[in-house]
Amino acid sequence: MSKTFITIGTFDGVHRGHKKLFTLLKHEAKNLGLSPLALVFRIPPKNILNNNLEQSVLIDLKQKKELLKDIKTVYLDFNQIKDLTADEFFDILVKKYKMGAIIVGKDFAFGKNRQGNISFLREKCKQNNIEIFVIDFEEEGQSKISSSRLRTALKAGEISAFNNMLGRPFTLEGKIIKGNQLGRKIGFPTANLNISKEQILPRGVFAVLVYLNGKKYQGICNIGIKPTVAINSLPTVEVFIFNFNKDIYGKILRVEFLQKIRDEKRFAGLGELTEQINRDCQEAQKILQKFK
Repeated sequence: MSKTFITIGTFDGVHRGHKKLFTLLKHEAKNLGLSPLALVFRIPPKNILNNNLEQSVLIDLKQKKELLKDIKTVYLDFNQIKDLTADEFFDILVKKYKMGAIIVGKDFAFGKNRQGNISFLREKCKQNNIEIFVIDFEEEGQSKISSSRLRTALKAGEISAFNNMLGRPFTLEGKIIKGNQLGRKIGFPTANLNISKEQILPRGVFAVLVYLNGKKYQGICNIGIKPTVAINSLPTVEVFIFNFNKDIYGKILRVEFLQKIRDEKRFAGLGELTEQINRDCQEAQKILQKFK
């Protein structure tokens, strides 16, 4: 195995800051004659430590692999290394992964209790004749773009701000499953998506682009507990596709979120709900005109 140029992290969302790091990784690896390698945690370590795995990630593993497909990656199980000291983990990087250089953000830390900070890493790299690159943060609105900041924005339904920091639209992908079919009864048949429990979901009604069988459609998406008609408190993801009426149960749907229309709310009855959905569709069509 040739010497590698390594980066390490969860890279949840693969946001603009991560893209900057990966661009530098590939560029400098070529200059140094090393093989670029990303060591990636599937789930954020702090979520494992806090035993908080549901609704904990910005993108699922399938999306992450797709976004990182042009770089060699090794997916790490944090549970297997969480008790290693910084020295022990550094030795694994050198011996197992043949590290010849490393690139990280300036807040990077590793080892049990994050004892391996940047100063520690610089000293270890110097002792082992390993190049180290420490990059500045990518910013939006004079503040660091981070996965934790993105999680806060997404949970709040701030899709426009989220998309700006991410560098692309927030996307959900899942198999279409049967719901209670109420939408069909009131003239708005929806596709219900089966989404990973680990996926963070915004709440509300959104203008979306929908991709099915290689074709692009427009629509609206409601994510929430359907307070007007729900019999339980489990959130659902429902998509109404404009000018579409086909049986697509079992198909895979990809949904890009462009802008929030409103928060979810309870209505007095189905008549009032239907009127609001009509208004939502009109608002979504206005929004979607800006994204053509």
